[in-house]
Amino acid sequence: MLYTADKLGEIIKTSRLKMGLTRDQLSEKIGISPRYLMSIEHEGKKPSYDVLFQLIRYLTINANDIFFPESIADTNEERKLLDQMIKLCDKYEINVILATAKALLSKDRK
Repeated sequence: MLYTADKLGEIIKTSRLKMGLTRDQLSEKIGISPRYLMSIEHEGKKPSYDVLFQLIRYLTINANDIFFPESIADTNEERKLLDQMIKLCDKYEINVILATAKALLSKDRK
């Protein structure tokens, strides 16, 4: 794999903390043990492809950050945080967010 295990663990832990998730919560969401996640984050354990895929998807990590670290683009941190937070929302909460965004946009344009 193209990523280094130390950098991968750091990226996963940072993303998890930004989403406000505990190790137990994330482990439950993706179907691994908290101990396995800890070993990825802190001990340089290389996850299987399936686990890596789930982590990238659930934490909305830009795969380029892992596979092409030399070309990490500047990404708006607020956008990343919003993407991560939206992933935790249910359908009702997403509808509230959409209605709020539409109201704000129409207010600014009048």
